[in-house]
Amino acid sequence: MLTGWFLWFILIWVVLFIGLMAIGGFFMFRKFLKRMPKEDGKSAMDWEEHYVGETIHLWGDDSKALLTELVSPVPDLFRPVAKQKIAGKIGELALEEKASSITFDLIIRGYIIASPKRDHKFLRKKLSQMKIDTTPYEQLLD
Repeated sequence: MLTGWFLWFILIWVVLFIGLMAIGGFFMFRKFLKRMPKEDGKSAMDWEEHYVGETIHLWGDDSKALLTELVSPVPDLFRPVAKQKIAGKIGELALEEKASSITFDLIIRGYIIASPKRDHKFLRKKLSQMKIDTTPYEQLLD
């Protein structure tokens, strides 16, 4: 029979292991749901890839640098996913507006629209650090 410190070590390890497995499973399930096809036959991630692929030639070096700077507050682990999602939304806006290039305005609007509402206070902070006036985008930030 287990007694003493070893028993506590095993119990803590089991609880920690189950907790980490549950957290990992939650994120895997969310990724699985994003890959599920919608009514049109494409998933949300397929559409993101489509919009990025259709507008890749519109991105200049300065546009890419601005997007990279905007997603810099996102933790390293999630940054590529956030960048893909935001670039997909910017591409969608560019195709809807038949833009000839990815402009500063498109990047800011796509960044705001693609960001969850709960992150808008961090988004405002980042934009103010970059000295970007948010007045024209207030209707998107509310």
